Amino acid sequence: MRRIMLACMLIFMMLAGCSSASGEAEQSLTVSAAASLGDAMDEIKTFYEEANPEVSLSLNFGGSGTLQKQISQGAPVDLFISAAEDRFQILLDEGRMDDSAHTELLGNSLVLIVPEGNEEIAMDELDHVDTLSIGTPSTVPAGMYAKEALKSLGQFETLEGNIVYAKDVRQVLSYVETGNVDAGIVYRTDAVGSEKATITEEISPSLHTQINYPAGVLKDSQNHEAAMDFYKFLQSEAALKVFEDHGFTTQ
Repeated sequence: MRRIMLACMLIFMMLAGCSSASGEAEQSLTVSAAASLGDAMDEIKTFYEEANPEVSLSLNFGGSGTLQKQISQGAPVDLFISAAEDRFQILLDEGRMDDSAHTELLGNSLVLIVPEGNEEIAMDELDHVDTLSIGTPSTVPAGMYAKEALKSLGQFETLEGNIVYAKDVRQVLSYVETGNVDAGIVYRTDAVGSEKATITEEISPSLHTQINYPAGVLKDSQNHEAAMDFYKFLQSEAALKVFEDHGFTTQ
């Protein structure tokens, strides 16, 4: 009986040791990414983890300005993908990004959308709408670009009282899809997959700052080697194909 108990204890200790080793081998990466990247990054996460079972990706989506502020305040992030160069530059200036591991990863464009079934309108007809939603310009790059476009057209001051600000571009899309606003300005990548919103006009890129998505590894990443591997994977043909399928342009 004592031999059986001893054997059971040995087996338990071996299993516990294997479990501990396995836990130590697994690496968790936190990726903070612009909200507009949600669908594409979820897809990339799935097949990256299947190919690299020792790595677990935690995706944190939000407005680029909000994510940048979190990182500036010390949030433990391994890799950052911004929808605005100025927010990324702040982190570069603060010395938080790895100088050898950052790149212009993607591009995008802006579109004007309305709820599915509503009368289509153009940018020069926005004075006929009661509510227009854009991202909060100070924290949401899509909102900043939208404000620039409206200013270029001489419409922002006229429409300002009718603008409904959102915490990120996905919230703008939600407001339009649910009919809570008459129109919204979002990235093309957010609108193309929606069955509840209609694109009425592609906004000329000459009206706003060029839309780029810089990506890079944080200098203080606790899993720097794994972060570098994922950073390189994001630039691979397979990953770029996913981004292109979701409407992004690649360099």
